[in-house]
Amino acid sequence: MSSYFTDLAQQYIDGEWRPGTGSWEIIDFNPYDGEKLAAITIATVDEIDQAYRAAARAQKEWAEAGPFARRAVLEKALRLLEEREQELTEVIIAELGGTHVKAGFELHLAKEFLREAASLTMRPEDRLIPSPDPGKENRLYRLPVGVVGVISPFNFPFLLSLKSVAPALALGNAVVLKPHQDTPVAGGSAIAKLFEDAGLPAGLLNVVITDIAEIGDAFLAHPVPKVISFTGSDKIGRHVATVCAQHFKRAVLELGGNSALVVLDDADIDYAVDAAVFSRYVHQGQVCMAANRVLVDRSIADTFTAKFVAKVKSLKAGDPRDPQTVIGPVINASQAESISGTVEQALAEGATALVRGTTSGNLVEPSVLTDIPADSGLLRQEVFGPVAFLIPFDGEEEAVRLVNDTPYGLSGAVHTGDVDRGIRFAQRIDTGMFHVNDGTVHDEPLVPFGGEKNSGVGRLNGETTLDAFTTLKWISVQRGRSGFPF
Repeated sequence: MSSYFTDLAQQYIDGEWRPGTGSWEIIDFNPYDGEKLAAITIATVDEIDQAYRAAARAQKEWAEAGPFARRAVLEKALRLLEEREQELTEVIIAELGGTHVKAGFELHLAKEFLREAASLTMRPEDRLIPSPDPGKENRLYRLPVGVVGVISPFNFPFLLSLKSVAPALALGNAVVLKPHQDTPVAGGSAIAKLFEDAGLPAGLLNVVITDIAEIGDAFLAHPVPKVISFTGSDKIGRHVATVCAQHFKRAVLELGGNSALVVLDDADIDYAVDAAVFSRYVHQGQVCMAANRVLVDRSIADTFTAKFVAKVKSLKAGDPRDPQTVIGPVINASQAESISGTVEQALAEGATALVRGTTSGNLVEPSVLTDIPADSGLLRQEVFGPVAFLIPFDGEEEAVRLVNDTPYGLSGAVHTGDVDRGIRFAQRIDTGMFHVNDGTVHDEPLVPFGGEKNSGVGRLNGETTLDAFTTLKWISVQRGRSGFPF
């Protein structure tokens, strides 16, 4: 693992590992014990330009190489990922405080998405479309967009970088990746090394480790990229969308959520408890799909609450290197402070703490709150940490109203003994994804992933990835002679 932080804590531009030329460094810390993992001199606007220019130079030859050549590289990357899984597990634990369970979950999905990306190379098809004009032939070509800029988050950095990088490359594009400052290796360098060793030609994947304070909007506004794929908060996503619109770029935005897990009166309570605890507390609640709100029919609320509280109290918080740990640290001190502030605000507004975890450094223990006032803004915002809001409701109509009473619309779940009832309930919820008798946290390589409302624009995975990272070109051929009015 150590080689990842000593050897790869650099910029990767046009096939070369080199330091940035900025005047300051990003310090990569272990969020659990504060160990300094690496110091990375940041990339400047000039290096952003170099990365994009390198990508533009390399892309045309990569597109012309054809799908079989691209598939071979992606298949090699998958084999290398399988070989390096233990090392990458250690990177995820060290750099972002992920537990063994979380690292396994992330890397399992990463392998599935690489398999899908290898398959995606063969998916684009050209079409012949009929014309009402005699002798005319319409050809529709699906082509790479060219260069894609990818901005990834800190919570699932390896997976969420790969989710855009791999299919973009598979479809004949080049990529410039900017990982989050808190996860530059897991979200950037480790992926560049994977593809470099898999034989990806120089220039096709570039990683720039930098900060907005240094580069401003240069990554977004640069004339080379035609698509920006951003995963992060809706606040930053709004800015990304604005800049992209000003420069006529396509923006694919995977943003925040405020998901609800709903327990109807006929649910399997024990199973619903397990699903709810996982959906709220996986990776310390730092998941866009996490169940911020757990809504329970009042007729079963007492039984559910007792079991939910007991299970939450049993979750072990501590060192993520311990395989028994369920709750590791949050990513940084700012996040820890924000989560503690959320709990304090809820209590000041009149909420009751059924479980009130303590905060020590970046380790934030789980909390469970109820009696949150119906008009509290906390119920309508994303809480990126291990805090659950338990909310009783009276009947399905109220449940639907409460679930939809948020500016977000990413994921959610409902538990019921009647699957058809669950499907009817799911159809009434304003989200991009919803799950019946399961958790709220799911991602699969073939199923469109994305949200409604403030949770994003566009979809990734499966066939929808074609729309994200390719463009359509119409070429017509007149084999006869057209008639013209003058």
